[in-house]
Amino acid sequence: MASIVPPSPSTVINNTTQKKIDEKVDYLDLPCPIPYEEIHREAFMSLKPELFEGLRFDFTKGLNQKFSLSHSVMMGPTEIPSQSPEIIKIPTSQYEFGANFIDPKLMLIGRVMTDGRLNARVKCDLTENLTLKANAQLTNEPHMSHGMVNFDYKGKDYRTQFQLGNGALLGASYIQSVTPHFSLGGEVFWAGQHRKSGVGYAARYNTDKMVATGQVASTGMVALSYVQKVSEKVSLGSDFMYNYLTRDVTASFGYDYILRQCRLRGKIDSNGTVAALLEERLNMGLNFILSAEIDHMKNDYKFGFGLTVGE
Repeated sequence: MASIVPPSPSTVINNTTQKKIDEKVDYLDLPCPIPYEEIHREAFMSLKPELFEGLRFDFTKGLNQKFSLSHSVMMGPTEIPSQSPEIIKIPTSQYEFGANFIDPKLMLIGRVMTDGRLNARVKCDLTENLTLKANAQLTNEPHMSHGMVNFDYKGKDYRTQFQLGNGALLGASYIQSVTPHFSLGGEVFWAGQHRKSGVGYAARYNTDKMVATGQVASTGMVALSYVQKVSEKVSLGSDFMYNYLTRDVTASFGYDYILRQCRLRGKIDSNGTVAALLEERLNMGLNFILSAEIDHMKNDYKFGFGLTVGE
C-alpha cells in the first residue's frame, strides 16, 4: 500500500529545493576554458581530416623515452596554378627527415625536406601557468619563410595569449568562462607589413554531449559549428562558414567513428566535395591509412594510401 501512495507535497518541495541547491553555480570556481584558437577543435576533428593524395610512408624510431627520429616518403601529383578551368597536376616525390624531443615541460620538433624547406616547433612550459610556443619555416622561395612566437597564460577561469610574428604581425586573444559550460572571448591583430588590422569575438557552449561555437571577425568571417556526441565512439559535426565581404558561403557535415581497431572520419559540404579518411590499426605500431576526396564541381578526384610504422 505504501508503494502506491503518492508522495506528499512537502517531500516534492524538499526534493526540488535540494536540486536547486545542488545546481547552484559557484562563479568564483569556474573551469579554465580551452585556448581561443582551439574553440572549434571538436568540429575540426570530423570536418578537417588530414587528407592526402598518392603514396605516403611514415616511419618513427624511438631512441629513448624522450628522443625519436622519423622518416617520411611521399609520392603523388601536385597541383600547379593555371589560368584554365582544368586542374593541372604534375608527379612529384618528397622525402622528409625529422627529429623529436618530447619532455613533460619541453617539446622540440624539427623537419627538413628534400625541396629545401625546414620546419621547427618549440613548446616550453616556463611556469605552471605560462607556456611559450614558437614555430618557423625556412624555404628557398622568396617571401615564403615565416616565424611566430606565442605566449599562452592559463588563469584559474581564463586564458590569454600574445602573438608576435614576422612582417610586424602582432596579436592578442582572451577567453573567459562565464558559467561552467559557457565561455566568451575576443581577439585583436595588426599586420604591419600589409597595414591591416582586425578584431574578432567568439562564444562557446559545451556539455558532456555537445559543443556549439560561434565566431565573427571584422575581416568578414562568420563561423558556426556544432558537434553532437552520439556515443563514446560516434560524433557528428557540422559547420557554417560565411564571409559577408565576399558573400562566400560553405556548409559541411561530418562524422567521426572510432572502432576497436580503426577510426573513420568523413565529411560532405555544399561545394560538392565528399571526403573520407580511414585509419586502420593492423598491429602494434603498424597503421594503414586510406584517404579519398571527390570534388564534383571541379571534377577532381584524389585518392591516397599509406603506412605508418612506429608510435
